Amino acid sequence: MATQGLPPTFSIASIDAQRVEEALARIGPKWTTWTAMTLAQVNGPVRVRDVAAQLPFVSEQFVGKRLATMHADGLVIREDDRRGAPYRLSALGTSLAPVLRTVSDWSRTHLTQEPMAEAERVEDALRRLHLRHSTAVIQALDSADGQMRFVHIAETAGLDNGLARQRLVRLQADGLVTRTGSRHGDPYVLTDAGQALGAVYASVEHWSQPFALRGGTAAPLPAAAATRTHVGIPLGAGADSARTAAALRRSAAASNVMFSHAPQPEPRVPAAVTAQSAPGRGR
Repeated sequence: MATQGLPPTFSIASIDAQRVEEALARIGPKWTTWTAMTLAQVNGPVRVRDVAAQLPFVSEQFVGKRLATMHADGLVIREDDRRGAPYRLSALGTSLAPVLRTVSDWSRTHLTQEPMAEAERVEDALRRLHLRHSTAVIQALDSADGQMRFVHIAETAGLDNGLARQRLVRLQADGLVTRTGSRHGDPYVLTDAGQALGAVYASVEHWSQPFALRGGTAAPLPAAAATRTHVGIPLGAGADSARTAAALRRSAAASNVMFSHAPQPEPRVPAAVTAQSAPGRGR
């Protein structure tokens, strides 16, 4: 099943798994997408309490902590260093829109078509991807061009057996990996959803390339420079690079759908999570 906005097939084997995981670690934590979209709706500086007012399903204290983390990761900037100073999206945060669109398209095509808020759809998809070493396991299975036994997955991904097993169990539960049989030792394969992750990984990797993620916080860029970075910079030779550039040009045209959204339904938040985040709206 194809989706018009979904980029064409990409080679998972060609991506830099470490770079992708570093980027996913910044955008994958829960409520990051919701917070970014809330800031984008306002399109200007917003105080923590005003962001929290738009996210009544989590506490103001939690929103403040999430914004502080996003600030450290370069996704938002503050007007000044005063306590309570407002936040706004940085150029790096704004340039996430095409990536989130690709993630949303992948989810809608391969995970669930159940109606839900776009932010919730993206966060559900990123939850399946951002755990450390998950990308390496998926890349190992993709390189097998078919079935792969557990011991070879662990060896190819460079993981000890215990961690490799944990990741495989989680990836199976998330619908990205499956086993070919029920017997001990039966090999693993990527599901259709897992095989289609190339477009997502390529978008995430390309988003991270202009910024020194390995060196720490990315310096904010002027908005015009960020736009040029993601639709016009040379990507190097090769068919995958050309497809990545074309895909990002297409997704850039739809980026406003993600970052200028109409009011969305509240996410399905477990009662335990709501209770845990309820105290402390005093910031």
